[in-house]
Amino acid sequence: MKISYDPEVDALDIRLIEGKLECEVIHLSDQVSIDIGPKGMVVAIEVLDASELIKDLRETGIKVENLSSHVLSSQK
Repeated sequence: MKISYDPEVDALDIRLIEGKLECEVIHLSDQVSIDIGPKGMVVAIEVLDASELIKDLRETGIKVENLSSHVLSSQK
């Protein structure tokens, strides 16, 4: 898993599955798209104009990589 923010284009990318996969892009709105891969798996989520949706994102930024399922389950 990789979560990154590019302040130059104000885009937040949440990549759940690494590697190149053929995906169908579903546009939920002008700002949010979801990439759907084989067997209906969610591959990635992209948020454009992300700083409009997340307060102080441009100032603080965000980047999280290699978040293991163990860390995710321990935070529940």
